[in-house]
Amino acid sequence: MTTTDIRVSGRTVEIKRAGKEIFPDDGITKADLADYYRRVGPRILPHLRGRPLMLERYPDGIGDGRFMQKDTPDYFPDWIHRAELPKAGGTVTYPVCDDLASLLYLVDQACITPHRWLSKADRPDHPDRLVFDLDPSGDDFEPVRRTAALLRELLDELDLPAALMTTGSSGLHVVVPLDRRTAFDEVRAFAGDVAELLAARHPEELTTAARKQAREGRLYLDVQRNGYGQTAVTPYAVRARPGAPVATPLSWTELDDPDLTPRRWTLTTVDERLEGEDPWKRELPRGRSLTAARGRLEKLTS
Repeated sequence: MTTTDIRVSGRTVEIKRAGKEIFPDDGITKADLADYYRRVGPRILPHLRGRPLMLERYPDGIGDGRFMQKDTPDYFPDWIHRAELPKAGGTVTYPVCDDLASLLYLVDQACITPHRWLSKADRPDHPDRLVFDLDPSGDDFEPVRRTAALLRELLDELDLPAALMTTGSSGLHVVVPLDRRTAFDEVRAFAGDVAELLAARHPEELTTAARKQAREGRLYLDVQRNGYGQTAVTPYAVRARPGAPVATPLSWTELDDPDLTPRRWTLTTVDERLEGEDPWKRELPRGRSLTAARGRLEKLTS
């Protein structure tokens, strides 16, 4: 297998086994993956910098198994930043991707999808993102579309801005920017209360039941990512699914597009979208405090 050298961020990164087909049914190689992440670097890096990562790695391609990696291997170069953070009974030293060279090195390690914390390493217990994961019970995307609109209406009642993203998998993420003043436990409790209220307003369509058997075909409002040490897929990350779909930020007007699906854009079709303005430049403003929003929520539920 060939090795490709890429000069970025003042470093030369080797992409070994560059011709290895990471997506064998689509003919997409490790070199293709590296080329994509190089091109999308200006968009994805702001969502990665300073954040602990969990790496989804496929050394032999997506058809031959994966492993999820949190701890940084000793063989990673010293210029890959690290964050040693506490866990039950010890610590984990997470990789942190602060520049394009680091991102391409992760590609060389067959990382297809970087999953990021919702907080940064300097204040790991205080997130700057709150995520609602809209998880459908089947393949019908219309309930996801409808739920995203209903959730946005509720967040408007709470005076909280929100941004929208395809996951590249099965649903949508609705993301609320936070000011990092509220700890994870309170953030998750707030998100859970918002989800409970929305489900109570639409009990035939929505549920907060974590057990699949209890959902009875309803869409699951998942808030479990809003916890210390939990991760969410990074905007513009490639997913390890046939076709190499890309998690793609949206504008809210795109929710009405009849062609919208969770896997609408892929590594091979996303270029035209990257030529336009990033929709989250407008849709994701500065982080908000949850204090006033909690007061408004309590009035809605009293």
